[in-house]
Amino acid sequence: LLNINVGGKLFQIACKVLAQYPITRLGKLALYTDPAKKLQLCDDYLVQKNEYFFDRDPSIFHYIFHFYRSGVLWVMDEMCPSNFVEEIEYWGIHLKYSQRCCRILFEEKQDELSDYLKIERELEAELEPLDSGAQFDGKFLGRFRKMIWNLIENPYSSVPAKIIAVMSSFFVLISIVGMTLSTVEEMKNKTGKMWMEQMEMICAIFFTSEYLMRLISSSSFKNFLRAAFNAIDLVAILPFYIQILFENMDEGDMHYHEELHKVENVSKLGKVLKLIKLMRIFRILKLARHSTGLRAFSFTMRQCYQQVCCLLLFIAMGVFTFSALIHSVEHDVPGTDFTSIPYAWWWAAVSLSTVGYGDTVPDTILGRMVAFVCISFGIILNGMPISILYNKFSDYYAKLKAHEMSQ
Repeated sequence: LLNINVGGKLFQIACKVLAQYPITRLGKLALYTDPAKKLQLCDDYLVQKNEYFFDRDPSIFHYIFHFYRSGVLWVMDEMCPSNFVEEIEYWGIHLKYSQRCCRILFEEKQDELSDYLKIERELEAELEPLDSGAQFDGKFLGRFRKMIWNLIENPYSSVPAKIIAVMSSFFVLISIVGMTLSTVEEMKNKTGKMWMEQMEMICAIFFTSEYLMRLISSSSFKNFLRAAFNAIDLVAILPFYIQILFENMDEGDMHYHEELHKVENVSKLGKVLKLIKLMRIFRILKLARHSTGLRAFSFTMRQCYQQVCCLLLFIAMGVFTFSALIHSVEHDVPGTDFTSIPYAWWWAAVSLSTVGYGDTVPDTILGRMVAFVCISFGIILNGMPISILYNKFSDYYAKLKAHEMSQ
């Protein structure tokens, strides 16, 4: 018998049993005759009791002990997968010796644990700022840049930092309200335009100052440009300066071009300016910097992109299938709107989404039956991913809030 002491618990195993598995640690211990090689396999050796001591987990060694006696490695659900894998690797036993049912369940649990740890790391990285205060030590104007960094990136560092964070969200809302009011007919007079322009100028100055402060306090210019939130900040301020540039170009054309060419150019510039002004709507994305809910939504979309892409694929398949069916049964009806399959795409998309505008409807009984099947398929299709997405969103939101509170 081989006396084995694992974490203070004594086990006795016959050497001929261990010799059946020569590649395992205990199998080598039973087969080796050189005492020096045996001592390399264990942590200690008690000469008086002839015991080989191993400083390992004795609770898991019970399963190793059972493996040598029965030839089957049992895996229990309550064990930590990482700890169990580490232990069996130490003893030189492969997971293939376990039953297939146990191995499948264990590998699923192992994958779930690895996914959970990966999501936890990504959630922590979501809240971690691009830089840290310690990175400014010993750098040019490090103390001054660290103070600006705390004001801009760490709203919980001081009262002025909280005020700047609140002001940032306030100016975003003011900018969106101003853009909305600028399209109202009553605000298109001279006084209304003047107020809207002044409001836009104040918002642009604040956003520009905020962006420059972030740029100054950044420790790496390359990482600063790669950050998604900084790209959003840049998109928030660019339309204002591009609009000023185009307006100056417009004034130059008034002096140097002929009348017909001038009118055409002004028309083109007007369309470009409308598009540039519309880009100001992206300023609302700046709220995600201080909104845990928006961050959780963005994180959910990134984590569930496979499910979302699968849903879009099913919708596309449904649109093509039901548009072809409705066209085949309705194209002979006088005055029908289903003159071709592309014209039926809109009806299929609206029906699958269960919105049902009613602008295009089938007239025949067979067409209504196709519409009923299409709507039923849309209800089932929309109901499948919503619960998954909502559960993950609520879970990620709770974890983000918990990480924020811990920080």
